[in-house]
Amino acid sequence: MTDQTILAEVPRPVAAGARIQTLDVLRGVAVLGILAVNAAAFALPMNAAMAPEQSPFPLVGASAVAHWVVEVFFHQKFVTLFSMLFGVSIFLVGGERGDEARGRVLRRRLMWLALFGLIHGLAFWYGDILLLYAWSGLFVMLMRSMQARSLILFGLGATLALATMQAATMWLTVNGPAALVETMSDESMNLAEGAVSASIAAYRSGWPAGLIENLKAWGILQSASLFGYVFATIPLMMLGMGLFKAGFFHGRMSTRLYLVLIAVGGGVLALLGVLEWREIMAGPGVEATDGWAEVVASYPVFVTLAYASGLILLTSRGVGWVRRIFAPVGQMAFTNYLTQTLIMTTLFYMPWGPRLMGQVDYPDQWTIVVAVWVLQLIWSPLWLSRFRMGPLEWLWRRLSYGRDLPLRRQA
Repeated sequence: MTDQTILAEVPRPVAAGARIQTLDVLRGVAVLGILAVNAAAFALPMNAAMAPEQSPFPLVGASAVAHWVVEVFFHQKFVTLFSMLFGVSIFLVGGERGDEARGRVLRRRLMWLALFGLIHGLAFWYGDILLLYAWSGLFVMLMRSMQARSLILFGLGATLALATMQAATMWLTVNGPAALVETMSDESMNLAEGAVSASIAAYRSGWPAGLIENLKAWGILQSASLFGYVFATIPLMMLGMGLFKAGFFHGRMSTRLYLVLIAVGGGVLALLGVLEWREIMAGPGVEATDGWAEVVASYPVFVTLAYASGLILLTSRGVGWVRRIFAPVGQMAFTNYLTQTLIMTTLFYMPWGPRLMGQVDYPDQWTIVVAVWVLQLIWSPLWLSRFRMGPLEWLWRRLSYGRDLPLRRQA
Protein backbone atom coordinates (compact mmCIF):
# COMPACT_ATOMS: atom_id res chain seq x y z
CA MET A 1 0.00 0.00 0.00
CA THR A 2 1.46 3.37 -1.02
CA ASP A 3 1.80 6.42 1.23
CA GLN A 4 -0.74 8.24 -0.96
CA THR A 5 -3.29 5.45 -0.41
CA ILE A 6 -2.78 5.54 3.35
CA LEU A 7 -3.26 9.30 3.44
CA ALA A 8 -6.36 9.02 1.29
CA GLU A 9 -7.93 6.66 3.83
CA VAL A 10 -7.37 9.05 6.73
CA PRO A 11 -10.50 11.18 7.19
CA ARG A 12 -10.07 14.91 7.18
CA PRO A 13 -10.76 16.82 10.43
CA VAL A 14 -14.03 18.67 10.69
CA ALA A 15 -13.64 22.13 9.23
CA ALA A 16 -14.11 25.10 11.50
CA GLY A 17 -17.08 26.30 9.48
CA ALA A 18 -18.78 22.94 9.87
CA ARG A 19 -18.78 23.07 13.67
CA ILE A 20 -22.08 22.69 15.47
CA GLN A 21 -22.35 25.87 17.50
CA THR A 22 -24.63 24.46 20.18
CA LEU A 23 -22.06 21.76 20.98
CA ASP A 24 -19.33 24.38 21.39
CA VAL A 25 -21.57 26.46 23.66
CA LEU A 26 -22.51 23.46 25.81
CA ARG A 27 -18.90 22.28 25.99
CA GLY A 28 -17.75 25.75 27.01
CA VAL A 29 -20.34 26.08 29.76
CA ALA A 30 -19.54 22.54 30.95
CA VAL A 31 -15.80 23.09 31.29
CA LEU A 32 -16.37 26.35 33.18
CA GLY A 33 -18.96 24.74 35.45
CA ILE A 34 -16.68 21.81 36.25
CA LEU A 35 -14.08 24.20 37.68
CA ALA A 36 -16.58 25.45 40.29
CA VAL A 37 -16.81 21.91 41.66
CA ASN A 38 -13.13 21.06 41.26
CA ALA A 39 -11.96 24.18 43.10
CA ALA A 40 -12.34 22.54 46.51
CA ALA A 41 -10.44 19.49 45.28
CA PHE A 42 -7.54 21.73 44.29
CA ALA A 43 -7.67 23.83 47.46
CA LEU A 44 -8.06 20.99 50.00
CA PRO A 45 -6.83 17.42 50.44
CA MET A 46 -9.09 14.79 48.89
CA ASN A 47 -10.74 13.72 52.18
CA ALA A 48 -11.67 17.29 53.08
CA ALA A 49 -12.84 18.08 49.55
CA MET A 50 -15.15 15.05 49.42
CA ALA A 51 -16.35 15.27 53.03
CA PRO A 52 -16.87 18.90 54.14
CA GLU A 53 -17.12 17.83 57.79
CA GLN A 54 -13.39 17.08 57.54
CA SER A 55 -12.63 20.53 56.10
CA PRO A 56 -10.71 23.10 58.17
CA PHE A 57 -13.42 25.61 57.24
CA PRO A 58 -16.76 25.22 59.10
CA LEU A 59 -19.86 25.66 56.96
CA VAL A 60 -21.22 28.81 58.57
CA GLY A 61 -22.07 32.23 57.17
CA ALA A 62 -20.56 32.97 53.77
CA SER A 63 -18.82 29.60 53.70
CA ALA A 64 -22.17 27.85 54.02
CA VAL A 65 -23.68 29.89 51.18
CA ALA A 66 -20.67 29.32 48.91
CA HIS A 67 -20.77 25.58 49.52
CA TRP A 68 -24.55 25.48 49.03
CA VAL A 69 -24.24 27.16 45.61
CA VAL A 70 -21.76 24.53 44.46
CA GLU A 71 -23.76 21.59 45.80
CA VAL A 72 -27.07 22.76 44.34
CA PHE A 73 -26.21 24.34 40.99
CA PHE A 74 -22.93 22.72 39.96
CA HIS A 75 -22.12 19.42 41.68
CA GLN A 76 -22.46 16.52 39.19
CA LYS A 77 -24.46 18.67 36.77
CA PHE A 78 -21.66 19.80 34.48
CA VAL A 79 -19.55 16.66 34.54
CA THR A 80 -22.74 14.85 33.51
CA LEU A 81 -23.07 17.25 30.57
CA PHE A 82 -19.38 16.86 29.70
CA SER A 83 -19.75 13.06 29.68
CA MET A 84 -22.74 13.27 27.36
CA LEU A 85 -20.82 15.56 25.01
CA PHE A 86 -17.86 13.16 24.98
CA GLY A 87 -20.25 10.51 23.71
CA VAL A 88 -21.15 12.88 20.87
CA SER A 89 -17.47 13.37 20.02
CA ILE A 90 -16.94 9.60 19.78
CA PHE A 91 -19.53 9.49 17.00
CA LEU A 92 -18.30 12.66 15.29
CA VAL A 93 -14.72 11.36 15.16
CA GLY A 94 -15.36 7.65 14.60
CA GLY A 95 -18.50 7.70 12.49
CA GLU A 96 -20.28 4.42 11.94
CA ARG A 97 -18.57 1.17 12.96
CA GLY A 98 -18.17 0.20 9.32
CA ASP A 99 -15.85 3.16 8.66
CA GLU A 100 -12.47 1.55 9.29
CA ALA A 101 -10.36 4.64 8.61
CA ARG A 102 -12.27 6.81 11.07
CA GLY A 103 -12.34 3.94 13.54
CA ARG A 104 -8.53 3.83 13.53
CA VAL A 105 -8.40 7.57 14.17
CA LEU A 106 -10.83 7.17 17.07
CA ARG A 107 -8.78 4.40 18.64
CA ARG A 108 -5.61 6.50 18.39
CA ARG A 109 -7.49 9.46 19.81
CA LEU A 110 -8.54 7.47 22.87
CA MET A 111 -5.05 6.01 23.28
CA TRP A 112 -3.47 9.47 23.33
CA LEU A 113 -6.20 10.73 25.66
CA ALA A 114 -5.30 7.97 28.11
CA LEU A 115 -1.65 9.05 27.97
CA PHE A 116 -2.61 12.68 28.55
CA GLY A 117 -4.73 11.53 31.48
CA LEU A 118 -1.87 9.59 33.05
CA ILE A 119 0.47 12.57 32.81
CA HIS A 120 -2.21 14.92 34.11
CA GLY A 121 -3.11 12.71 37.07
CA LEU A 122 0.33 11.51 38.10
CA ALA A 123 2.27 14.74 37.70
CA PHE A 124 -0.36 17.41 38.40
CA TRP A 125 -3.76 16.56 39.89
CA TYR A 126 -5.34 13.39 41.21
CA GLY A 127 -8.85 14.40 40.07
CA ASP A 128 -8.11 13.75 36.38
CA ILE A 129 -11.11 12.59 34.35
CA LEU A 130 -9.35 12.02 31.01
CA LEU A 131 -8.25 8.48 31.82
CA LEU A 132 -11.82 7.56 32.76
CA TYR A 133 -13.10 9.00 29.49
CA ALA A 134 -10.53 7.09 27.45
CA TRP A 135 -11.40 3.85 29.25
CA SER A 136 -15.16 4.42 28.89
CA GLY A 137 -14.74 5.44 25.26
CA LEU A 138 -13.31 2.01 24.38
CA PHE A 139 -16.71 0.52 25.21
CA VAL A 140 -18.89 3.30 23.83
CA MET A 141 -17.08 3.27 20.47
CA LEU A 142 -18.51 -0.22 19.93
CA MET A 143 -22.05 1.19 20.16
CA ARG A 144 -21.74 4.11 17.77
CA SER A 145 -23.86 2.47 15.04
CA MET A 146 -26.83 1.87 17.36
CA GLN A 147 -30.03 3.72 16.58
CA ALA A 148 -30.78 6.95 18.44
CA ARG A 149 -33.81 5.47 20.17
CA SER A 150 -31.86 2.48 21.52
CA LEU A 151 -28.99 4.66 22.71
CA ILE A 152 -31.35 7.04 24.51
CA LEU A 153 -33.45 4.29 26.09
CA PHE A 154 -30.46 2.33 27.34
CA GLY A 155 -28.40 5.38 28.32
CA LEU A 156 -31.18 7.14 30.21
CA GLY A 157 -32.56 3.92 31.65
CA ALA A 158 -29.20 2.80 33.02
CA THR A 159 -28.47 6.29 34.33
CA LEU A 160 -31.77 6.44 36.21
CA ALA A 161 -31.35 2.88 37.51
CA LEU A 162 -27.90 3.67 38.92
CA ALA A 163 -29.21 6.94 40.36
CA THR A 164 -32.03 5.08 42.08
CA MET A 165 -29.59 2.57 43.56
CA GLN A 166 -27.50 5.45 44.89
CA ALA A 167 -30.58 7.22 46.24
CA ALA A 168 -31.76 4.07 48.02
CA THR A 169 -28.33 3.54 49.54
CA MET A 170 -28.14 7.13 50.80
CA TRP A 171 -31.64 6.92 52.26
CA LEU A 172 -30.86 3.65 54.04
CA THR A 173 -27.75 5.12 55.65
CA VAL A 174 -30.09 7.45 57.54
CA ASN A 175 -33.34 5.52 57.80
CA GLY A 176 -32.25 1.88 57.60
CA PRO A 177 -31.71 -0.62 60.42
CA ALA A 178 -29.83 0.82 63.40
CA ALA A 179 -26.83 -1.47 62.86
CA LEU A 180 -26.47 -0.34 59.26
CA VAL A 181 -26.80 3.34 60.16
CA GLU A 182 -24.20 2.98 62.91
CA THR A 183 -21.79 1.14 60.62
CA MET A 184 -22.10 3.73 57.84
CA SER A 185 -21.68 6.55 60.34
CA ASP A 186 -18.51 4.97 61.72
CA GLU A 187 -17.10 4.48 58.21
CA SER A 188 -17.74 8.11 57.31
CA MET A 189 -15.89 9.33 60.40
CA ASN A 190 -12.97 6.91 60.39
CA LEU A 191 -10.39 9.44 59.21
CA ALA A 192 -7.59 9.57 61.73
CA GLU A 193 -7.48 12.68 63.86
CA GLY A 194 -5.13 15.23 62.36
CA ALA A 195 -4.96 13.46 58.96
CA VAL A 196 -6.26 16.46 57.04
CA SER A 197 -3.86 18.84 58.78
CA ALA A 198 -0.97 16.47 58.10
CA SER A 199 -1.91 16.25 54.44
CA ILE A 200 -2.12 20.04 54.15
CA ALA A 201 1.31 20.37 55.75
CA ALA A 202 2.75 17.80 53.33
CA TYR A 203 1.35 19.63 50.30
CA ARG A 204 2.75 22.94 51.54
CA SER A 205 6.17 21.54 52.43
CA GLY A 206 7.38 21.23 48.86
CA TRP A 207 7.23 19.15 45.70
CA PRO A 208 8.34 15.67 46.90
CA ALA A 209 5.82 15.45 49.76
CA GLY A 210 3.11 17.15 47.69
CA LEU A 211 3.70 14.72 44.82
CA ILE A 212 3.38 11.76 47.19
CA GLU A 213 0.09 13.11 48.57
CA ASN A 214 -1.20 13.56 45.03
CA LEU A 215 -0.13 10.04 44.04
CA LYS A 216 -1.90 8.51 47.05
CA ALA A 217 -5.11 10.38 46.24
CA TRP A 218 -4.75 9.51 42.54
CA GLY A 219 -4.46 5.80 43.33
CA ILE A 220 -7.59 5.83 45.47
CA LEU A 221 -9.71 7.91 43.11
CA GLN A 222 -8.59 6.30 39.85
CA SER A 223 -9.22 2.81 41.21
CA ALA A 224 -12.78 3.83 42.01
CA SER A 225 -13.00 5.65 38.69
CA LEU A 226 -11.78 2.91 36.36
CA PHE A 227 -13.71 0.12 38.05
CA GLY A 228 -16.71 1.99 39.44
CA TYR A 229 -17.49 5.34 37.84
CA VAL A 230 -17.12 3.79 34.39
CA PHE A 231 -20.52 2.11 34.87
CA ALA A 232 -22.13 5.53 35.29
CA THR A 233 -20.07 7.24 32.58
CA ILE A 234 -20.77 4.80 29.74
CA PRO A 235 -24.59 5.24 29.89
CA LEU A 236 -24.17 9.03 29.93
CA MET A 237 -21.97 8.89 26.83
CA MET A 238 -24.55 6.66 25.15
CA LEU A 239 -27.32 9.07 26.10
CA GLY A 240 -25.36 11.98 24.63
CA MET A 241 -24.68 10.08 21.41
CA GLY A 242 -28.33 9.11 21.10
CA LEU A 243 -29.55 12.65 21.70
CA PHE A 244 -27.13 13.91 19.07
CA LYS A 245 -28.40 11.41 16.51
CA ALA A 246 -31.97 12.42 17.36
CA GLY A 247 -31.20 16.10 16.71
CA PHE A 248 -31.49 17.27 20.33
CA PHE A 249 -28.19 19.16 20.33
CA HIS A 250 -28.94 20.75 16.97
CA GLY A 251 -32.09 22.40 18.35
CA ARG A 252 -34.27 20.29 16.02
CA MET A 253 -36.63 18.96 18.68
CA SER A 254 -39.89 20.74 19.43
CA THR A 255 -39.69 23.82 21.61
CA ARG A 256 -42.28 22.19 23.86
CA LEU A 257 -39.93 19.27 24.62
CA TYR A 258 -37.12 21.61 25.60
CA LEU A 259 -39.49 23.60 27.82
CA VAL A 260 -40.75 20.40 29.49
CA LEU A 261 -37.17 19.35 30.25
CA ILE A 262 -36.46 22.82 31.65
CA ALA A 263 -39.55 22.62 33.86
CA VAL A 264 -38.71 19.14 35.18
CA GLY A 265 -35.07 20.02 35.84
CA GLY A 266 -36.06 23.32 37.39
CA GLY A 267 -38.39 21.52 39.79
CA VAL A 268 -35.64 19.10 40.83
CA LEU A 269 -33.24 22.01 41.25
CA ALA A 270 -35.65 23.99 43.42
CA LEU A 271 -36.36 21.00 45.66
CA LEU A 272 -32.66 20.25 45.98
CA GLY A 273 -31.94 23.86 46.87
CA VAL A 274 -34.44 23.81 49.74
CA LEU A 275 -33.26 20.46 51.08
CA GLU A 276 -29.55 21.27 50.85
CA TRP A 277 -30.13 24.59 52.62
CA ARG A 278 -31.84 22.81 55.49
CA GLU A 279 -28.95 20.35 55.72
CA ILE A 280 -26.30 23.07 55.79
CA MET A 281 -28.18 25.23 58.28
CA ALA A 282 -28.60 22.24 60.63
CA GLY A 283 -24.84 21.85 60.91
CA PRO A 284 -22.52 18.83 60.49
CA GLY A 285 -23.69 15.45 61.69
CA VAL A 286 -27.39 16.43 61.68
CA GLU A 287 -29.73 14.82 59.13
CA ALA A 288 -32.25 17.63 58.83
CA THR A 289 -33.98 16.10 55.81
CA ASP A 290 -33.85 12.41 56.85
CA GLY A 291 -31.65 11.67 53.84
CA TRP A 292 -33.95 13.21 51.24
CA ALA A 293 -31.39 15.82 50.20
CA GLU A 294 -29.06 13.00 49.16
CA VAL A 295 -31.92 11.22 47.39
CA VAL A 296 -32.77 14.23 45.23
CA ALA A 297 -29.08 14.97 44.62
CA SER A 298 -28.76 11.48 43.08
CA TYR A 299 -30.63 12.64 39.95
CA PRO A 300 -28.43 15.39 38.45
CA VAL A 301 -29.27 14.22 34.92
CA PHE A 302 -32.62 16.05 35.09
CA VAL A 303 -30.93 19.33 35.96
CA THR A 304 -28.28 18.74 33.29
CA LEU A 305 -30.92 18.21 30.61
CA ALA A 306 -32.64 21.39 31.77
CA TYR A 307 -29.40 23.38 31.53
CA ALA A 308 -28.69 21.92 28.09
CA SER A 309 -32.22 22.62 26.87
CA GLY A 310 -32.05 26.24 27.94
CA LEU A 311 -28.70 26.81 26.25
CA ILE A 312 -29.82 25.01 23.08
CA LEU A 313 -32.93 27.17 22.84
CA LEU A 314 -30.90 30.33 23.32
CA THR A 315 -28.24 29.31 20.81
CA SER A 316 -30.40 27.76 18.12
CA ARG A 317 -33.05 30.48 18.28
CA GLY A 318 -30.56 33.20 17.40
CA VAL A 319 -29.44 34.65 20.75
CA GLY A 320 -26.01 35.60 19.47
CA TRP A 321 -24.34 36.70 22.70
CA VAL A 322 -24.56 33.19 24.16
CA ARG A 323 -22.67 31.79 21.18
CA ARG A 324 -20.10 34.59 21.15
CA ILE A 325 -19.32 34.22 24.86
CA PHE A 326 -19.22 30.47 25.36
CA ALA A 327 -18.49 28.86 21.97
CA PRO A 328 -14.78 29.86 21.91
CA VAL A 329 -14.28 28.35 25.36
CA GLY A 330 -15.90 25.15 24.12
CA GLN A 331 -13.77 25.02 20.99
CA MET A 332 -10.76 24.99 23.31
CA ALA A 333 -12.29 22.81 26.05
CA PHE A 334 -9.32 20.41 26.23
CA THR A 335 -6.83 23.26 26.51
CA ASN A 336 -8.99 25.14 28.99
CA TYR A 337 -9.54 22.06 31.17
CA LEU A 338 -5.81 21.42 31.49
CA THR A 339 -5.05 25.12 31.84
CA GLN A 340 -7.40 25.20 34.82
CA THR A 341 -5.29 22.47 36.41
CA LEU A 342 -2.07 24.38 35.75
CA ILE A 343 -3.45 27.57 37.28
CA MET A 344 -5.03 25.93 40.31
CA THR A 345 -2.14 23.61 41.16
CA THR A 346 0.25 26.54 40.80
CA LEU A 347 -1.78 28.44 43.37
CA PHE A 348 -2.27 25.61 45.83
CA TYR A 349 0.71 23.26 45.89
CA MET A 350 3.15 23.42 42.99
CA PRO A 351 6.68 24.35 44.18
CA TRP A 352 6.77 27.48 42.00
CA GLY A 353 3.53 28.87 43.47
CA PRO A 354 2.42 30.34 46.82
CA ARG A 355 1.26 26.90 48.12
CA LEU A 356 -2.13 27.98 49.42
CA MET A 357 -3.34 24.43 50.13
CA GLY A 358 -5.76 24.48 53.05
CA GLN A 359 -5.62 28.27 53.39
CA VAL A 360 -8.44 29.39 51.08
CA ASP A 361 -12.03 29.21 52.36
CA TYR A 362 -15.02 28.43 50.12
CA PRO A 363 -15.97 32.08 49.36
CA ASP A 364 -12.39 32.88 48.36
CA GLN A 365 -12.32 29.75 46.22
CA TRP A 366 -15.22 31.31 44.33
CA THR A 367 -13.17 34.46 43.79
CA ILE A 368 -10.46 32.38 42.15
CA VAL A 369 -12.98 30.43 40.07
CA VAL A 370 -14.58 33.59 38.71
CA ALA A 371 -11.15 35.04 37.92
CA VAL A 372 -10.23 31.93 35.92
CA TRP A 373 -13.60 32.07 34.15
CA VAL A 374 -12.97 35.65 33.10
CA LEU A 375 -9.45 34.78 31.95
CA GLN A 376 -10.65 31.90 29.78
CA LEU A 377 -13.61 33.83 28.40
CA ILE A 378 -11.15 36.50 27.26
CA TRP A 379 -8.23 34.44 26.05
CA SER A 380 -10.19 31.81 24.12
CA PRO A 381 -11.61 34.14 21.42
CA LEU A 382 -8.31 36.04 21.25
CA TRP A 383 -6.42 32.82 20.57
CA LEU A 384 -8.98 31.62 18.02
CA SER A 385 -8.80 34.91 16.17
CA ARG A 386 -5.28 33.88 15.08
CA PHE A 387 -5.35 30.10 15.28
CA ARG A 388 -7.73 27.40 14.05
CA MET A 389 -7.96 25.55 17.37
CA GLY A 390 -6.48 25.46 20.85
CA PRO A 391 -2.84 24.36 21.21
CA LEU A 392 -3.65 21.09 22.96
CA GLU A 393 -6.55 20.40 20.58
CA TRP A 394 -4.05 20.79 17.74
CA LEU A 395 -1.54 18.45 19.39
CA TRP A 396 -4.19 15.83 20.20
CA ARG A 397 -5.66 15.98 16.71
CA ARG A 398 -2.22 15.84 15.07
CA LEU A 399 -1.31 12.74 17.06
CA SER A 400 -4.67 11.13 16.32
CA TYR A 401 -4.52 11.71 12.57
CA GLY A 402 -0.81 10.93 12.36
CA ARG A 403 0.05 13.88 10.14
CA ASP A 404 0.75 17.57 10.30
CA LEU A 405 -2.21 19.94 10.51
CA PRO A 406 -2.25 23.71 10.05
CA LEU A 407 -2.66 25.66 13.28
CA ARG A 408 -2.35 29.31 12.31
CA ARG A 409 -5.22 30.87 10.38
CA GLN A 410 -4.43 32.04 6.89
CA ALA A 411 -4.40 35.79 6.37
